[in-house]
Amino acid sequence: MPTSHTLAMFDAAAGRPPAANYPQLDLRNATLVLDFDDTAAESIDFVGLLPTTYTAGDFEAIVTWAATSATTGSVVWQAEFERHPIDDATFGTHDLDDDSFGTSSTVTTAVASAAGEIAQSTISLTASDADSPAAGETYRLRITRLASDASDTLTGDAELVAVELREV
Repeated sequence: MPTSHTLAMFDAAAGRPPAANYPQLDLRNATLVLDFDDTAAESIDFVGLLPTTYTAGDFEAIVTWAATSATTGSVVWQAEFERHPIDDATFGTHDLDDDSFGTSSTVTTAVASAAGEIAQSTISLTASDADSPAAGETYRLRITRLASDASDTLTGDAELVAVELREV
């Protein structure tokens, strides 16, 4: 069985909105969540630093979420990784003024059986699709709900609780 380990964990408060089309902060009981709309693609960015224990493996982004009110339907989540290379012979350096996300990956996950119950979606990203990042580099992980995708059938908001980035 392959091993994996956590590289970073982000709660809803760690999210940084892009310039447009981002989810709204909300409270569910005493839990801070990000409400992703059901009518438009909305994204949130998480910024991190790859630890020295990162060994150039592939990634999993594990999205922990709940539905605001729905008890049926599915959500399509997308993950994209933006490497911030430091003087890399192949990729050069990164200009923070420009977006340079790698190839995106998606997953479709059914809602839990009751509104407010937790569901998890695991999105696989290859290191090569993320431009082969290295330990010690900063990055952005963008999570998007693709509400206009035909497979996204959840009516109402999807509430993002947390995201874990794992090396697999």
